[in-house]
Amino acid sequence: MLKAAEPLVRLRGIARRFGAVRALAGVDLDIEAGEILGIVGHNGAGKSTLMQVLAGTVTPDEGTIGIAGQIERGGYDVRRAHALGINCVFQELSLCPNLRVYENVRILHHGLSGLAWPRQARRLIRAALDGIFPGNAIDTDAVVGDLPIGRRQMVEIARAFTEHDHRLRLVILDEPTSSLGARAAEQLLQFTRRAAAGGLACVFISHRLKEILAHTDRVAVLRDGQVVAREDAAVLTEARLVEHMGATGGAAAGAGGVLVAAAAATVRAELAFPDGKALTARAGEVVGLAGLDGHGQRDALLRLFAVAQGAEAAGARVAGRAAYVSGDRPREGVFPLWSIGHNLTIGLLAQLARAGFLAPRAERTLADHWRSRLGIRTPDVAQPILSLSGGNQQKVLIARAFASGAEVLLLDDPMRGVDVGTKRELFAAIRDQAARGRTVLLYTTEMQELEHCDRTYVFYRGAITEQIEREALTEERVLRASFADAA
Repeated sequence: MLKAAEPLVRLRGIARRFGAVRALAGVDLDIEAGEILGIVGHNGAGKSTLMQVLAGTVTPDEGTIGIAGQIERGGYDVRRAHALGINCVFQELSLCPNLRVYENVRILHHGLSGLAWPRQARRLIRAALDGIFPGNAIDTDAVVGDLPIGRRQMVEIARAFTEHDHRLRLVILDEPTSSLGARAAEQLLQFTRRAAAGGLACVFISHRLKEILAHTDRVAVLRDGQVVAREDAAVLTEARLVEHMGATGGAAAGAGGVLVAAAAATVRAELAFPDGKALTARAGEVVGLAGLDGHGQRDALLRLFAVAQGAEAAGARVAGRAAYVSGDRPREGVFPLWSIGHNLTIGLLAQLARAGFLAPRAERTLADHWRSRLGIRTPDVAQPILSLSGGNQQKVLIARAFASGAEVLLLDDPMRGVDVGTKRELFAAIRDQAARGRTVLLYTTEMQELEHCDRTYVFYRGAITEQIEREALTEERVLRASFADAA
């Protein structure tokens, strides 16, 4: 990549506070045309806030924004960013769920007008979807809210790469692969490299460090609202990145050693399939669900949760109460208008009530206990839930499940948008809950997360294709079972 005399984007001294929280503390950052810049850091480091400043959705308290050699003196907002050719895929998806796929394109491109605009919008999004995700089979007339989260993520990404009113110069991808299966994620990463070769700049934020190292040109590391390192991706290693991030905590409980022996423990959850195979989870176990996204893993978790609530389902059994943590955090997880504390304790109102009234002190004490225990980065649980980074919001949802006292924990992609250090902490907490006799079922598309499970069931087309004990777990074996037809 040839470096231009002037960077496409020049950010200087960008600072931003949200109440008592200092999100950015004087950030300097350059982005070159035709460059893929990786940005990493722990949850709450300021990555998403910095990109929201560049995308025009957040106004900085201090600092300057320069685009293509011109300083933006005032009035820099989303509309101005779009006019300058800057689009963003946010960590929390911004599509309108009540509109169709092609109608969401019209929201981004106001120049689509007249009687022919629906046809133009369909053509734009169809070309982008097929160019980025060949074989996606997404209907451009589908209502976005009816699509599973992985396909919604694909639509949002494709929309960001459409071009109509203005020439596209920069696409910001904030955790773009967090809801994608392995195949779709690889398709996106290959496409960004082709786009960069054509002169388009991309900012790629991810907690999947292998993706960052393999698919970016440079990496900027944020910590506590500041850029603490800038290096070429070619000379970096995962260990060095983690060191820069300051996420050097010990390994999760059980990682690399012998996990809790639960073979003789009580069966807490069981789900039989028509072919005679069954998923079994015992007290004290962490059981993984793997395979390509959308092949029945979430359906299995939801069936077990429904049975725990009293529904009847053939071949399904759950002993005790169950708590479910959704991987679709904005739509099925957080209550966006509530505080952190209220989000954490919503399932415990009966236990926290005194003489029929909620006891605020007891609620605050419980929320503070879990804030400290899971390391939720906030000075006050009375702050709005949306003041937290995505990863810290996820911690709140997991804390809610832990605090519920449920014997069975059903975790649907619980580490989505969570940094490497926080993952260690959360898996240590999950192992601790299992050691206390709880049963954990965890769906993930990340191989490294399966290493924390006692046993893994691989799904393909709604059925279990393989059961793998931890000591026999290999990436090759999981991939082979994930493509049962090819196998």
